[in-house]
Amino acid sequence: MPSKEEESPKPNRGRAAGPSNRRALITAAREVYAEEGLNAPFSAVAKRAGVGQGSLYRHFPDRTALAVAVFEENVADLEDYTSPDGRTIDDLLDRVVAQAMVSTAFIDLITADLHDPRVLPLGQRFAAVVARLVAREHEAGHLGAHIDAADVMMATGMLATELARTDAADRPAVARRARALFSAAFQPR
Repeated sequence: MPSKEEESPKPNRGRAAGPSNRRALITAAREVYAEEGLNAPFSAVAKRAGVGQGSLYRHFPDRTALAVAVFEENVADLEDYTSPDGRTIDDLLDRVVAQAMVSTAFIDLITADLHDPRVLPLGQRFAAVVARLVAREHEAGHLGAHIDAADVMMATGMLATELARTDAADRPAVARRARALFSAAFQPR
């Protein structure tokens, strides 16, 4: 028979649990929506994270807020990953593919309204990453003068959207084909 300590619920840590609950919710959202798509119940995220519904809604009042949190992490990762001098547009595309493979359910949600005030800063931060890489690649002679940051942003958007609409088993092949097309298009002429 379980002891009283085993029967009692987890102690309520109050505000101290906020950051760890938020982290757990983001991790759970990635898992739940990767497995079940956006049709998964919002409550499944709280259940997977091991937190209550109130915590879920306190941190993320809707699916878009949750998608923004996931993409904030993705953009921060891209900023960090591409900051070393040796990183290239190919490195960026590799990382975008890796992120898109596990965030496909959020792509349509986050791109549904790019002017949403919660989404707009993410686009601006991503644009800064791309602009830095394009300037670096132009200077190194690895990128054709006919390609600018808007072209690379369009390519990454097309790549992520196509991966989101492709069956999971076919995504690696689609990513390789798209990357080959972009590589050929981006070459100096």
